[in-house]
Amino acid sequence: MKLLPGKPGALEWLGEHVEPNGNVAVDGAVMALASARQLAERLKVRGARLITDQDLLGQVWSGRPALPANPVYQHLGPHATVSRADKLAQLRQGMQAKGADWHFIATLDDIAWLFNLRGSDVSYNPVFLAFALISQQHAILFVGQDKVDEHLRRVLAVDGIEVRDYSEAGQALAGVPAGSRLLVDPARVTCGLLDNLQADAVLVEGLNPTTLSKSCKGDDDLVHIRQVMEQDGAALCEFFAWFEASLGREVITELTVDEQLSAARARRPNFVSLSFSTIAAFNANGAMPHYRATEQSHAHIEGDGLLLIDSGGQYLGGTTDITRMVPVGIPSQAQKEDCTRVLKGMIALSRATFPRGVLSPLLDAIARAPIWADQVDYGHGTGHGVGYFMNVHEGPQVIAYQAAAAPQTAMQAGMISSIEPGTYRPGQWGVRIENLVVNREAGKSVFGDFLCFETLTLCPIDTRCLLPERLSIEEVTWLNQYHATVRERLAPWLMGDALAWLHTRTAPL
Repeated sequence: MKLLPGKPGALEWLGEHVEPNGNVAVDGAVMALASARQLAERLKVRGARLITDQDLLGQVWSGRPALPANPVYQHLGPHATVSRADKLAQLRQGMQAKGADWHFIATLDDIAWLFNLRGSDVSYNPVFLAFALISQQHAILFVGQDKVDEHLRRVLAVDGIEVRDYSEAGQALAGVPAGSRLLVDPARVTCGLLDNLQADAVLVEGLNPTTLSKSCKGDDDLVHIRQVMEQDGAALCEFFAWFEASLGREVITELTVDEQLSAARARRPNFVSLSFSTIAAFNANGAMPHYRATEQSHAHIEGDGLLLIDSGGQYLGGTTDITRMVPVGIPSQAQKEDCTRVLKGMIALSRATFPRGVLSPLLDAIARAPIWADQVDYGHGTGHGVGYFMNVHEGPQVIAYQAAAAPQTAMQAGMISSIEPGTYRPGQWGVRIENLVVNREAGKSVFGDFLCFETLTLCPIDTRCLLPERLSIEEVTWLNQYHATVRERLAPWLMGDALAWLHTRTAPL
């Protein structure tokens, strides 16, 4: 069954189909506490029971791969702009405010951010398998013993951080003193781990404080992020210059696009890896938002139509995510209408001013309004949070009407989000245009503090895909000003064909 927003998922299905008075087994080591509670309640209605102390798959999985053994390394200055000692102090203040004696963290990006460490255990995300247990006096990092060398252990010890083996997290939870108050995020810690706690331990439940701290990038972070956007934009210009010069002269496939674009990024300073698997989708393939070309199934880029390219990079100073539409041959009138409508949606939200603390899902309708006006819609969210040399998807904010407008989704200064409306016509083509933006102070009034978006992404939006007459004066002005900024910021990093391409594609309408 395909998971769809607002439609029943696996837990709902089980609650409806489990045999009365039956049993459902789940490995508690991999099921969130909140999900286990929700499932148990659904099963209870039918007299059924949830069992979480058995790993049935583990009993029959022969040749199961070992956990990754990739080394952990430091994220150092100048790119790491806040010390781990300061981050730990800030976290402990948050614990104190919640009345918690201890805090257990199981989310990999929170741990990597808190300790200014990075790894490569998860493709495209610079994180490593770990747990963390923190009190007002102690901090314990649970990680594979061979992943942290002796020098790094000594560095961490200076900041009061003890390194223990990954497998010892449950034992440490069992040792939390009786009656202690333990802060956990029930959606991001497994019920199996918490089963190790003493019976009288008190759970203080809420969002991990690091999740909000991590999402709000400081001014020093933004200096590096803007530099990364220039390097990433320059790589894109080099790629697009090659693409336009080569189209029709040599065989280009969706796989070729990935290879050439990845190589252009790899030539840029402080590049570490891609931030996700590049989506290069021509015509009908673009109608699948998460399409991926493979050796066995991919399209040649030839004829007429639209090429959708969604890509990004991990750099020491930031994470990028961008989608651009590229005309191939002569796009149709209908394709240009879709591109123009999607751009109108992106511009509408990019220009928005909104109260500080507004719940991010509520902003979704601003981007959809120009698209809805023509009775068109798209089936994914408009935006997601983006990390700082971290996961390309992070919370707590999300710009999607399908998401719960929970208090933790409140927009705060420094949060980086994508704006990526789209239109998808199965079997024909897909359109998505995406920039990253950061929440900035917009001023104060008698009605409170307001925020606006600063656009971070720097890359031309191909006007050959558009119907300029469908854009308002304000939209044309926004696009021309954006292209002037792109030209000014990227030109110093380019030469030759790439520089000429930049000037051509940023010419004002």
